Amino acid sequence: MSFLSGLVGGIIKAVIDNIDADTFQSSDPPPCRPVQFAESHESEEEKQFRRVFKQLAGEDMEVSPKELMDILNRIISKHGGLKTDGFSIESCRSMVAVMDSDSTGKLGFHEFKFMWNNIKKWQGIYLQYDRDGSGTICSQELPGAFKAAGFPLNDQLLKLISRRYSDEHGDMDFDNFVGCLVRLDAMCRAFKTLDKDHSGHIDLDIKEWLQLTMYS
Repeated sequence: MSFLSGLVGGIIKAVIDNIDADTFQSSDPPPCRPVQFAESHESEEEKQFRRVFKQLAGEDMEVSPKELMDILNRIISKHGGLKTDGFSIESCRSMVAVMDSDSTGKLGFHEFKFMWNNIKKWQGIYLQYDRDGSGTICSQELPGAFKAAGFPLNDQLLKLISRRYSDEHGDMDFDNFVGCLVRLDAMCRAFKTLDKDHSGHIDLDIKEWLQLTMYS
């Protein structure tokens, strides 16, 4: 084993120590159903959501990263209790990438609906755990918020996530909270798909590792 691979392996082991993948309540993936089948078996609520989606997505019936950014920023501008500097195009590219199950570079109806339902759920958690009403979630509030979202993280993972998604004071605003959870949820779903024997371990070669991590 080379020094580099040993070092990386040691870092990963330290981060995932005491983490049980079965405790992560990642969402079920969006259903891949033909449009004709979906429309004929939808509830009235789903049909209403599809009508709204058509207005948002345009003629191609898919949401690009730029369209996603416009949609999210338009909506959160109406919520005064959510502190955010806005969803960036880069964060929206990442969100589309981890939700893009058919690799089109855009979100179709079911992919967008799946993500939208998660964002609504996470918004409720965000407001619940912003106990001081600051509009952000501070470092003391983050562990409970992630646990409520289905991800009981250990201290090492929380520190890594904070370095990536929190500001210099350890506070996480709404767009970073959502961006982090979209990625965390998608990566956990990918892991559970690959962990076919439910052992909590997976083996990847370099090609599989790059395919899993580069488009995300």
